[in-house]
Amino acid sequence: MTLVTRPRLLLVEDDHATTDYVRQGLEESGIDVVCVANGTDGSQHALSQTWDIVILDRMLPGLDGLTILMRMRSYAIMTPVLFLTTMDGVPSRVAGLRHGADDYMIKPFALRELVARVQVLLRRSSSFQHTTIMNVADVELNLLTLAVTRNGEKVLLQPQELKLLEYFMRNAGTVLSRQMLLKDVWHMDFPVRTNIVETHICR
Repeated sequence: MTLVTRPRLLLVEDDHATTDYVRQGLEESGIDVVCVANGTDGSQHALSQTWDIVILDRMLPGLDGLTILMRMRSYAIMTPVLFLTTMDGVPSRVAGLRHGADDYMIKPFALRELVARVQVLLRRSSSFQHTTIMNVADVELNLLTLAVTRNGEKVLLQPQELKLLEYFMRNAGTVLSRQMLLKDVWHMDFPVRTNIVETHICR
């Protein structure tokens, strides 16, 4: 019999309604959630235990979320961190990402998208990302040579198309939003009017 271990997630959030809402959605998706309501306890939990992912609010009693993140990275703790916050200004988002956050979501938020983003971060941090050959259905991508085949026949793709294909393959089975593609494939973490996603998918 194979023992399946559920991912462990630390949620540091001082709003009880948000905590209950997020915890229920994540646990229904197969993720064990431990909730902490202030930054001091959140920092202690983040530094002393092993987590698969951490969700932080930016504004917390005690220590703020950015300080917790900086402490984690200073101790070489590379656990994926997602900020869930009302601080929606570009400087705030940039500061979070530059200090080592892996994702940044603004309140109010859609629970389905949060769950999807958590699943993406879990997939990205798993051993799946270390493989050199990726296979989904009849498509194969060699991450070393960047060769793509379908049913054994070579497929020629442009560099950005390769990045998009790799992202889709890493997250096979997960619904990905346009905003997620812009952020993770094109690194555009701000509102922008462009049809670049539609153009590449059409190709």
